[in-house]
Amino acid sequence: MKKFGIGLLIIIFLFGGGFAIRAFSTYKENKEDFAIQKIDDATKYESLQNVENTARAMISSYESDKLVYEQYKDSEKDDEQSWGQQAKMRANKTASIYNNYILKNEFKWKGNVPEDIGMELLVIE
Repeated sequence: MKKFGIGLLIIIFLFGGGFAIRAFSTYKENKEDFAIQKIDDATKYESLQNVENTARAMISSYESDKLVYEQYKDSEKDDEQSWGQQAKMRANKTASIYNNYILKNEFKWKGNVPEDIGMELLVIE
């Protein structure tokens, strides 16, 4: 009977030690995963902010060139018409680049696109 009690104590001790080691290992893994998740979240936020800021800058450039085109497209002066045409070309180039940029980065918003960022800029005909 003594041998049975000692054997049982040894088994309990081994299981208890194994449980303690597993608990500590799980705690350590969770702590590391949390730190990695915080870094990932910060990186994703910075990346998203960069995409949004770039999109807003392109929208601003497009709108500016579009206004210049609208202002000078019907001018009687050849110089001003030329300025308007150049602005139109810049606006259309910006629209093309923007549309491709949005397609490449659309996944970052996960369907939650800010209101001031459209999904497409129209090419001026």
